[in-house]
Amino acid sequence: MIRSSVATLANGLRVVCVEMPHLHSAELAVYLMVGSRNDPPERGGLSHFLEHILFRGSREFPSSLEIEKAFEAVGGAPNAATDAESTCFYSRIHPSHVRRGMEIFSSMLLRPLLEGVEVEQRIIAEEAREDLNEQGEEINPDTVTSSLLWPRHPLGRPTVGTLESIAAITRDDLADHHRRFYVPAAAVLVVVGPVRHEQVFADAADLFGGWAGAAPPPTLLVQKRHHRPATRFVRDSDSQVKLQIAFLGFPRGDRRYMAVRLLRRILAGGGSSRLHLRLREQMGVIYSVEGSIGTYEETGCIAFDFSTAPRTLVPAVTAALEELADIAHRPVPLAELESARQAYRFDLDYSRDSAYEMGVRYGWGELVGIRRSIEQDQQELGGVSPGELCATARELLAPENLRLVAIGPCSGGVQRQVRLLVGNYALQWGAAQP
Repeated sequence: MIRSSVATLANGLRVVCVEMPHLHSAELAVYLMVGSRNDPPERGGLSHFLEHILFRGSREFPSSLEIEKAFEAVGGAPNAATDAESTCFYSRIHPSHVRRGMEIFSSMLLRPLLEGVEVEQRIIAEEAREDLNEQGEEINPDTVTSSLLWPRHPLGRPTVGTLESIAAITRDDLADHHRRFYVPAAAVLVVVGPVRHEQVFADAADLFGGWAGAAPPPTLLVQKRHHRPATRFVRDSDSQVKLQIAFLGFPRGDRRYMAVRLLRRILAGGGSSRLHLRLREQMGVIYSVEGSIGTYEETGCIAFDFSTAPRTLVPAVTAALEELADIAHRPVPLAELESARQAYRFDLDYSRDSAYEMGVRYGWGELVGIRRSIEQDQQELGGVSPGELCATARELLAPENLRLVAIGPCSGGVQRQVRLLVGNYALQWGAAQP
């Protein structure tokens, strides 16, 4: 039996406890509402940099080694991640040492030394170079696509920053960003495992109750909408072309979100998905295809990724666009929908065995305001009809939302053919409207 409880401390910090008494480990995480979209334009990557620098030492644990050893002593292995909208610090902890894990994280987050900036700059610069080609151009498909989905907006910039912005970050920048965004009102502490909420709430109040800070500044929201599809090609000396076909989507919390999840599964959710069957099993032009969904406060996206040889790029794009148009104009057969629905139900049940997934569901969900139980998801999942799925696909996969990115050895002739295919997608879409 999974039981979730929430308490809000006097300083505004929300504390979530998910009791899972059958487990033998606990998951501890702190989520903060700060990401790359909060970085100043000339300091791209600042949120990601700050996440890194907090591991370099705190008042009680003055080095990265001291932090690592402290976590190892309680069965932990600390990690962190920064995305466009949030930052998370997390670790597995032995259930008998949850309070000690909280102590270490509170020291890191509330009392960092912010030292070792120059060393960390070199490390993060190497991380950034992994996404650049020999000419210094961005070759991460997610980043290139984001720049097309949200042009001239922080959501369209790389989370890690650029080599120039990373080199410009100073200790003062980090201290100011920490003061403005690492505040209790914009944070959630979550503990998952064989724990009791009374003890978790009491320990959190002891260790985080003195955390202070004003509410963070408002976020710059996306305002513009697209009116036509767009493509971008980036040359890279690889044997394959990495392709991402993405569509501007719906904001987080939109009523159609469950239908979008089902669309992703039907199109690219496994061996029986439409793009897998068409591109791999029938045509033999890819090895695998992946689908992903991004959601933010006011916008979102859905993306499909695969790689193929330069000579098969045009037929692969042709087939992929045909499948996308088909699902938007012909209702999914009920048997296919039920198969995807059942697979999703199984995944929801499997997540009950994962402390990490429960931490994301209830911790991150609390942070962004979409805290939902598995039972709520299952109920909503059962209510999605073929008609609703088709209507959602027509709005989501419309040509004006389309952004196609190809990274690799594409000739000028291939690029022209792909652009023509994208243009035809728009023309044929209008002709197919009921």
